[in-house]
Amino acid sequence: MLEKDPVPLGTGEVVKMEVDYSKTCDEKIPELEALAKSSSLEEALEGLTVLEKQTRTGGDMISTGRVLISVVQLCFQAKKYDLLNEQISTFAKRRGQLKQAVVKMVQEVCKYIDELSNKILQYQLIETLRGVTEGKIYVEVERARLTHRFAKMKEEEGDITTAATILQELQVETYGSMEKIEKVGLILEQMRLCLAKQDYIRTQIISKKINVKFFDSSEQEIQSLKSKFYKLMIQLDQHDGNFLSICRHFRAMIQSPLDEGNVANQENFKHFQRSAAVYLALSPYDNEQSDLLYRMLEEKSMEDIPTYKSLLQLFKNQELIHWQQFCQEYEAELKGQRNPEASTGIFDISEGGNKRWENLKDRVVEHNIRIMAKYYTRVTLERMSLLLDLSKDVRFA
Repeated sequence: MLEKDPVPLGTGEVVKMEVDYSKTCDEKIPELEALAKSSSLEEALEGLTVLEKQTRTGGDMISTGRVLISVVQLCFQAKKYDLLNEQISTFAKRRGQLKQAVVKMVQEVCKYIDELSNKILQYQLIETLRGVTEGKIYVEVERARLTHRFAKMKEEEGDITTAATILQELQVETYGSMEKIEKVGLILEQMRLCLAKQDYIRTQIISKKINVKFFDSSEQEIQSLKSKFYKLMIQLDQHDGNFLSICRHFRAMIQSPLDEGNVANQENFKHFQRSAAVYLALSPYDNEQSDLLYRMLEEKSMEDIPTYKSLLQLFKNQELIHWQQFCQEYEAELKGQRNPEASTGIFDISEGGNKRWENLKDRVVEHNIRIMAKYYTRVTLERMSLLLDLSKDVRFA
């Protein structure tokens, strides 16, 4: 009887190997695999089951894993998919089953999903694997990947609600064994599906699970996740009409490292700058909006988009903005009529674009009212309507 060092498991538990069955497995597994391919799969599985019990009770995790992998391989190669699902469930539930052996088996079977052409068989295999991994910390990463795969299949079928519900059950932020990049990627998928089914409150809750400091890295993959995160946040805040937050999201994307020689990156940079400027102009006036307005106008990068800089300058100046003159100077540019390639798309011909244009007019009126309050203590309705470019019959909410 041989003894080896204790074998650490994923949960911090340690099982001491009492017997080394590696030589026995080297002899038995090839013999049983040959038997399965030549004559009887059932006899081969019976022999492997006996061997599995020996290795499991002897605490030989490596050999147990080899046996389990051999079992699922033989079932899959024989196209006995019902038997495959049965064997997975049976071995995973065995009393005293070694955790790392189960991990090896699950990882092996996960490879088979893409090889199945029948979607029903894929669903059955995924459900079996999700069943044996439920509530087990040592296979939490595999379960998360399977659940993501299941959700994608449902989404491809057009069932967005089910896909979102399935993926929401994952509390990936608590997974200690999962890489941070993969963790953030899954959280972003949860956000995307919640937005797709118009669950904006849950999207906002899920977004809080991501610490934006994670995006400070210059790694390409992390920057890609950063772009995806802020685009999702922009969609969320567009629904809520939170223009100042949208401005901040665009500015956060501007701060991503850029390849100076990449023309596409430079164009994206200008697009983000234009969008940030417009959404800042659309934001209701308060101390935060005013402070950001002054800071943006001092930035050297604003010189690359002079039209938008002059637009913000109008809201900084303590002078009235005449709406008709404003439209003559900026409407064609802002709506993309002058240069469609440089258009932000904020004031497109959609219902939302038209509403945002009305919001911009409201910001101009509000600016003018603040300016008038500095110079007038009393003013007639006729004079006020003339200065604001509004009818005397207009009603303010």
